[in-house]
Amino acid sequence: MDFSNTSNLNSTVKSQTLFCYESLSGSCVRIARPLSVQVPMFTSMVLAILVTVIGNLLVITSIAHFKQLQTSVNQLLVSLAVCDLLLGVFVMPCSAVRSVQGCWYLGGFLCKLHTSTDIMLSTSSIFHLSFISIDRYFAVCRPLSYRLIITNNTVLIMITSSWLVPAIFAYGMIFPEINLKGREDFYETHVKCIGGCQVFFSPVAAVVVSSFCFYIPGMILICIYSKIYWVARAQARSIKDLSRQFKEADSGRRERRGANILAIVVGVFLICWSPFSLCLIIDPFIQYSIPPLLGDTLVWFGYLNSAFNPIVYAFFYTWFRRALRIIISGHIFHRGSCRFRLYSE
Repeated sequence: MDFSNTSNLNSTVKSQTLFCYESLSGSCVRIARPLSVQVPMFTSMVLAILVTVIGNLLVITSIAHFKQLQTSVNQLLVSLAVCDLLLGVFVMPCSAVRSVQGCWYLGGFLCKLHTSTDIMLSTSSIFHLSFISIDRYFAVCRPLSYRLIITNNTVLIMITSSWLVPAIFAYGMIFPEINLKGREDFYETHVKCIGGCQVFFSPVAAVVVSSFCFYIPGMILICIYSKIYWVARAQARSIKDLSRQFKEADSGRRERRGANILAIVVGVFLICWSPFSLCLIIDPFIQYSIPPLLGDTLVWFGYLNSAFNPIVYAFFYTWFRRALRIIISGHIFHRGSCRFRLYSE
């Protein structure tokens, strides 16, 4: 037996193992989690991924199949569900391996691709929610002009913008390494490690990214839904004396209820992503002293938003529950099932 080859192999394996580090205070320290921690971590992450993928597939299938559900706001919802689905298929599994193992095994290029795709999809989600809030604003606050303003072309522009603008921003930020500008030396000496894939932003980049991807759209959402809330309250008081038999009154109640449900979706998004966004904008100004484990935990809390959306729909949308029963029972394969009525007009 050639013991020299065995020795070389062991040294190679050892060196490869030693490359799996995350930077801490200028030195590379390997994160070694015991199996008793890795198993529950991986199990919970796999569960989150499955709920995200299956739940959003059901939303996409429901809206795409049933013609009654193919409204302007639901077209935005299905695009949002595609965004969440892509996050669950392409981003969350890689993040799960990195979080559990403490290493990134796929190389520098795929690290950049993963990071930029993560930013793009998260930003695309809040852009979708912003356009959905605009749709609901016209539906509730300006119902007479709703059909004139929110046309198929308008929805197409909204959906295209929700994908294209975040993609240009995210990939244009990460691949040219604009996120490192002004802190390149700090990144090279304190953060960058072989086997690591840490999201890093200079102070200016952190402010720009968090503002563009979260705070500005979040403020727009809060302002629009505040307006919708007060208008809906005024409308509710004004129709108390109207007969419940009027179709217009029923339609108005349905629009307001839909706006309230979507406000819950927005609230869940803001709750899930607020901690990480706050951490992102603060970290560069406190010398990157926030522990990587905390940042990783907050990222996963944000990911959970993509799993929560279908659950919110299931709790509050009767049409989604009915569509779900039809899909599960197999009646979706019956001829003419696309014309089933899921709610009264």
